[in-house]
Amino acid sequence: MVKLHIEDATKALNALRSLQDYTPPFEIVGNYRLIDDGDSPEATIILRANGNEMHEASTGVGPVDALAKVLKKSLTPLFPELEQVRLIDFSSRIFDPHSGTEARVEVQITFSNGKEIWRVQAFSENINKASFLALVDGFEYAILISRGEK
Repeated sequence: MVKLHIEDATKALNALRSLQDYTPPFEIVGNYRLIDDGDSPEATIILRANGNEMHEASTGVGPVDALAKVLKKSLTPLFPELEQVRLIDFSSRIFDPHSGTEARVEVQITFSNGKEIWRVQAFSENINKASFLALVDGFEYAILISRGEK
């Protein structure tokens, strides 16, 4: 039987971000833009990394897929190690079901680079925003582990 270890990347990132000398490998400029017509969602972002600013767009089979693809498309030229990163699980749950469509949502995404597995989570009243925050954390953690900085 194979013993499986899934790293809590959210906890690791929160600890790293509490350090005065931590600098993330990239930053999102502004916010994402998402157009979802129900058939072909499109996501757009601007990010800054290594002194470069990139503005990219991508489509996906759903809003989370579009957000994941635009992040990966933007970051991979600067961080080629992200080519190996895959999303292997996605889940969400609603807090306070009595709040209906205004309820806070937790999103959990599990990633793998073929060697390691890590999970991130994020919260928001907007499931797309929670998904985006989790995706950003997942890719940031991927860069850190590829550099041996976890």
